Amino acid sequence: MNISEWIDRNAELTPEKTAIRFPGRDTSYQELSALIERLAAALAASGVKPGGCIAFLGYNSPEMLALLFASARLGALFMPLNWRLAGPEHRQMLADCPPSHLFVEPAFMLQTEAFRGTLGSMTLIAFGPAADNWISWDEFQCLAKASAPNYPQVGEDTPLLICYTSGSTGKPKGVLLTQRALICNAANSADMHDLTATDVVLNTLPLFHVGGLNNLTTPTLQAGGTVVLHPKFDADAAFDAIESEGITLTVLVPAQLDMMMAHRRWASADFSGLRMITTGSTIVPKHVINAVHAKGVALVQVYGSTETCPIAAYLKAEDARRKIGSTGKVARHCALRIVDADGVDLKRGETGEILVRGDNVMIGYWNAPETTKAVLVDGWFHTGDMGHQDDEGYLYVDGRSKEMIISGGENIYPAEIENLLIECPDIAEAAVIGRPDERWGEIVIAVVVPKTDCRLTSEMVLELLEGRIARYKYPKEVVVVDQLPKTALGKVRKEDVRHMVACAGQTQ
Repeated sequence: MNISEWIDRNAELTPEKTAIRFPGRDTSYQELSALIERLAAALAASGVKPGGCIAFLGYNSPEMLALLFASARLGALFMPLNWRLAGPEHRQMLADCPPSHLFVEPAFMLQTEAFRGTLGSMTLIAFGPAADNWISWDEFQCLAKASAPNYPQVGEDTPLLICYTSGSTGKPKGVLLTQRALICNAANSADMHDLTATDVVLNTLPLFHVGGLNNLTTPTLQAGGTVVLHPKFDADAAFDAIESEGITLTVLVPAQLDMMMAHRRWASADFSGLRMITTGSTIVPKHVINAVHAKGVALVQVYGSTETCPIAAYLKAEDARRKIGSTGKVARHCALRIVDADGVDLKRGETGEILVRGDNVMIGYWNAPETTKAVLVDGWFHTGDMGHQDDEGYLYVDGRSKEMIISGGENIYPAEIENLLIECPDIAEAAVIGRPDERWGEIVIAVVVPKTDCRLTSEMVLELLEGRIARYKYPKEVVVVDQLPKTALGKVRKEDVRHMVACAGQTQ
């Protein structure tokens, strides 16, 4: 089977039921099934074959989800691009895995135009008015033939999703997830949330992240429930939906919860219809957990990554108050180990690296066999995260062996920013670290050493990054120092840099 059959089955069982509620319109399962068929036929007519790739750049929409399922029907790859990134970052991903078709919403057409000359023979489809050498959305759908094409046999092991995640060297890595991975993940989600066709799920997270796409959205469509989909997060719109649209489940990362808690509506908001709120992507502050519980709603944590589709471990509602701070037990359809530096399993209570195995785990990184080999060993994914299990088997994440910064649910790798800073002729050295922050989880701090006789200001440093990386990656603070602490081999000691920054903050 392929996952587009989920929608066809629900269209047969409950054709008039709302599959996706989007601002201004509802899409029934019957309408969603027809749209998927129309897009699959149009893609096939325009040359997309098994193993091909199509990309999407835009906000959350029913059309974006339909393109995912149409890709599944054809055995093609679907590449959702992070709309928060800058044009050069999109170009890098499109060059790494060139799609035959790129679907672009109006807000992103101008930046796409800026690098379209490097895209080769890629077909560009505009959701708004079509510019020169673009095809409009309506024109593209007209490519669908009256009779259904002869679709290929697509197995569950067929790669479906390629999601780019920043690499520790600064180069994005394309995580490859099969249809089987999404099927397994949906089963894990169903177990975690006790998910059924009666559920109404609010999603405000971006669908370019596996968290927004697969924590609840695709599992709900598999179960035959209703997804209330917002283009992007807005606190007022989230309150409105929770209070008036019968929402039973939602996913909100800590930064979103923090914004809602600071909102004037938090104290009086009616959350009585919610069974639980799922959260994760970073360390969840206890004051956030307690504030949600005070509203009478269980806040359950999920653990995983892009490479695990993402669900690998989770709390269930009945454990939310008893196991505050834990990310729960291993997912029903996964296996999990905690190992030392030599790969030896540790006893409960001991901290080591978290390893995950299951059908939900990626098959590898696109065009990166050596990087894949380093993290996938005998079927086990080495997460780079450190954690321990208590005597009941509940997982606690203690830290990260990698240097990745997670700010507001977004992954940021220091090397990417450091590589740009060091290009400046006035900067001798640069180190980027994360600093704990109650609202964002972590914020980005840049520590720079100016070259002799050069004067650097925070404004000058930030100007170097303008238009080159996404705004959320910008340092919230720039610290200018005379030198960076290093090892005998000249490697920057990041822990000492963190200590330096902390001490500088205390003396201000």
